[in-house]
This record gives sequence, structure tokens and C-alpha cells, in this order.
Amino acid sequence: MQLLEDRKQAGLLLAQKLQHHHPELFATGANQGIWVLALPRGGVPVAHEIAQALQAPLEVCLVRKLGTPGNRELAMGAIGLGGAQVLNTSVIESHGISSEAIAQITATEEQELHRRDRLYRGNHPWPSLKNQTLILVDDGVATGSTLYAALTLLKPQHPKRIIIAVPVLPVVVYRELQREVDDLVYLETPEPFYCISPWYEDFHQLSDREVCALLQSHPDQNTPNQKT
Repeated sequence: MQLLEDRKQAGLLLAQKLQHHHPELFATGANQGIWVLALPRGGVPVAHEIAQALQAPLEVCLVRKLGTPGNRELAMGAIGLGGAQVLNTSVIESHGISSEAIAQITATEEQELHRRDRLYRGNHPWPSLKNQTLILVDDGVATGSTLYAALTLLKPQHPKRIIIAVPVLPVVVYRELQREVDDLVYLETPEPFYCISPWYEDFHQLSDREVCALLQSHPDQNTPNQKT
């Protein structure tokens, strides 16, 4: 696999792939029934390019990975606003993680979820997603925990369909996730796959400032001008 330059290039390539697989999304007037939902922070620059190509509104879908004690990059689950929670029992059992540790980490991540909600979304209401086509975007997938948490949030809102768009993910996770959505559009499923960052030349950790700037630059976004 050729390395991706950065998240912007990943978004441009995914937009091209979406147009190939779903040309109906790019038809005149189709954008009125489409929402592009980004998983922050890394998914925002990818989703921004897709939303621009579709001329569709961009929103953030706030979820947080629950990292294992001593290794925050290894997900034992994820949570979302509104009480959505997905736990990876195999990781929890193999690492002997106690219920007390899970509760403590969950409480910390819930605080971060609410902080990001205030910062990225301000006071503007969550859109009605009923009968809408949702394109759920991240900069890559390792275990799928955050995407499962996002789906737990989104499916009860009765969208017309859900399409996941991600640059890279493991084959095994692709097979699992594709059963949960209407389609999963991706660029590569490289093997072996241990984490996302090796597949990018530039995979720097985005700041809140960068995320807010991208959201504010989109014409359909009403995120307040925040600096962090």
C-alpha cells in the first residue's frame, strides 16, 4: 500500500471512491438528504473533504475510545453522548481489567465528551437524522470500537441508510462492520494491521483549534469560534 500524505488526501480519495460506488449521492439536489458525520478529532479533516465534494452538511459525531490502563491506544470499548457504550470483552478479559477501572476511565472520557460537545458544537441543536443518508467518517479503524459506539447512537434515530467511509482498516474489522451498515467504503485493508498511523506520512494529533477551524470553514456548520 502506498502511504497517504495526510488526512486531507485521504478525504479526497474517499470522495472519489464514494462517487464511483454511489453516484446517486452526487446527483443534483441529493445533498438535501445527506449528512456527513465525522468522528473527532482525526475524522474531521477527512470528512471535511467528503462534505465539500458532496456539498452536504458536516457534523461531528462525538464518541470516545476507552483505552486500557497503561495503554490508552488499545481500546477496550468506547462511549458516546447519551449513554451509548460498547465494550470489548475479549480485551477486558485478556488484560484482567476490573469493573472499577472501567468505571473510572469511562467517567474521565465522559467529561471529555461534554467538553468537546461544548467546544465543537456550541448550542446549536443536533439535526434530525430520520430518513437521512448518513456518511460516517474516521481517519482509520483499528478495533472498530468507536464506530460501534457511533452506530449505537445513530441507529435509533432511524436514518434511511448508513455508509461508513474510512481510509484504512483491518480485513477482520471490515467483515464485522459491513454487516452493521448499508455499505462500507474504504481505500485499503492492509495486512498485517496493528495501528493506523503507519499508513500516513503525516498523522499528527489534531488540536481543538484545527478541528474548529475546519468546522467553521464549512458553510453548513454553526460551530462557535473557539480557541484552545
